[in-house]
Amino acid sequence: MAEDARIQIQMVDLQSQYQRLQHEIDAAIKDCLLSGQFIQGAIVRKFEQQLAAYTGSSHVVSCANGTDALQLAMMALNLPKGSKVLVPAFTYIATVEVLMLLGLQPVYADVEASDFMVSVPKLDQAWQDDCRALMVVHLFGQCPDMESILEWANFKGIPVIEDNAQSIGCIYQGREQSAQVGTMGLIGTTSFFPSKNLGCYGDGGALFTHDESMAAKLRMLANHGQSRKYIHDIVGINSRLDALQAAILLVKLQQLDAFIDARQAAAAAYDERLKDLQGVHLPHRNLHSSHVFHQYTLRTDEHIDRDALQQYLTSKGIPTGVYYPLPVYAQKAYRQEGLRTHDFPITEHLCRNVISLPMHTELTAAQIDYICEQLKAFIRA
Repeated sequence: MAEDARIQIQMVDLQSQYQRLQHEIDAAIKDCLLSGQFIQGAIVRKFEQQLAAYTGSSHVVSCANGTDALQLAMMALNLPKGSKVLVPAFTYIATVEVLMLLGLQPVYADVEASDFMVSVPKLDQAWQDDCRALMVVHLFGQCPDMESILEWANFKGIPVIEDNAQSIGCIYQGREQSAQVGTMGLIGTTSFFPSKNLGCYGDGGALFTHDESMAAKLRMLANHGQSRKYIHDIVGINSRLDALQAAILLVKLQQLDAFIDARQAAAAAYDERLKDLQGVHLPHRNLHSSHVFHQYTLRTDEHIDRDALQQYLTSKGIPTGVYYPLPVYAQKAYRQEGLRTHDFPITEHLCRNVISLPMHTELTAAQIDYICEQLKAFIRA
């Protein structure tokens, strides 16, 4: 609890959001229970159709969670065992986890210090002639320069998978095209984990593609490789979005633009209160991308003790997050022989210096004021 007993702060306030939408969500859950359809069925199909309409994707294939979405995307590429896949060095573990499970080899690209994501120069530095695919991660609510990245990947002759778990609703505005991120590569993926901008009350995920044959393959892969019941043409997995979660997501999808507006307003309030704070870098906004603020992530200068800052804020009743404290390539399960950490100086710097403040749709001005006051008190001390 914060020092002022009237101010209670959560990293993500799902309870207050539910209370605001309780009537609609409870009614949707009741309708689902009365339907008797809990796996696939009409409610799931309706959600896929409405999400396709919202994103502009030709096809949406729902699945059990965001990690499965990544795995299904990589399975659909059918790469030979041992194939190399370019991935950002600064990312959540799931990006690399699915590659290792499928017997594929990650090739890490460092990221830009401004937006924490890959760029064509960083991909060029990491490129190896036997790379077979590229996984781009849209981090914290925005995307990198996808037009340039897609042109680069096309020149290299490799497909692009978009990990869009954190940036659903983000709009890319390029030189020649405008599109929702997650719909620009061969396959896009997303997560409906409860804390995501579009979150359910359990696990859930989805894949996006404009390729009709790819969509059919993804549906088969997510349903035991079945072309029809009890007929299995390929080896698949069991990864299906349940109807209860689809019912909840149908309600929340109608609110997604309002959710984004609330997050952007909270981010603007943070910006205004923290704009003159020395030693702390506010979230960068890419000119070619909107920012839907899944996270509001600061980067501190090296002379500031990020961990001490986090402990101080915790003592004042302010939760924070560090995404990510240890690079994937430094994790015990994922270490590679011969990989040199000094090849990723920006990733190493970010892991030491990023910190995310509370960010959700229910943040109040009083909460933001209190968070910023305490942050300033620590930095100025």
